[in-house]
Amino acid sequence: MTLTLNLEELAASHRIDPSWVEPLSPVQGVLDEIAQKLSREIEQGNQFFPRPENIMRAFQLPFHSVRVLILGQDPYPTPGDAVGLSFSVSPEQRVLPRSLKNIFTELSADTGCPQPASGDLTPWVSQGVMLLNRVLTVRSGQAGSHRKWGWEKVTEQALRALDEREKPLVALLWGNDAATAMELLTHSAVLESAHPSPLSASRGFFGSRPFSGANQALTELGQEPINWTLPSAASLF
Repeated sequence: MTLTLNLEELAASHRIDPSWVEPLSPVQGVLDEIAQKLSREIEQGNQFFPRPENIMRAFQLPFHSVRVLILGQDPYPTPGDAVGLSFSVSPEQRVLPRSLKNIFTELSADTGCPQPASGDLTPWVSQGVMLLNRVLTVRSGQAGSHRKWGWEKVTEQALRALDEREKPLVALLWGNDAATAMELLTHSAVLESAHPSPLSASRGFFGSRPFSGANQALTELGQEPINWTLPSAASLF
């Protein structure tokens, strides 16, 4: 199987929004090199996540619709978790990754909203929240295995393009990998904290109040706040 990450083809197949083709065009060559590496992973029988059709899923949110960016590290390396949106999982996934559990703990503490019924974060995306990782693929069971493959150049280009728009951006940078994007977001409102993983959540993520902070920044920029409340178990009945 030969995998392609050609921007025009991705847009034509609705795997990215067409509005991203021009902003990402300077890194098309990098995407071609990454596609070759992923094709070799397939040839060698190495499983990677997310599925090929979801690798660029974060870019299905139109370029000019992005209001808030949540930037993580790389996809979940466990089967069934990674869906192409940072920190999100499918609605059917009942055992949540520990990082996502910690996000929901902080969400409830920060906003007072009830615990969500699932780990599906697409209601945030529909309001203009881009869920992006610095690295967009990972080998099964090996966190960080696709770092330095070129993904950092791709997401750097995306962040620079977002920062250069006339429309202001609020960015939530979670973890050391995300923090490297600080210098790329000089025109954006940036809120930085530790990563929500079990290893670091207690060292600066818990109590950081990212959700109310993002809404305050949006209000100051003259934009509508995000409704961070996700469907809860009680709301489904």
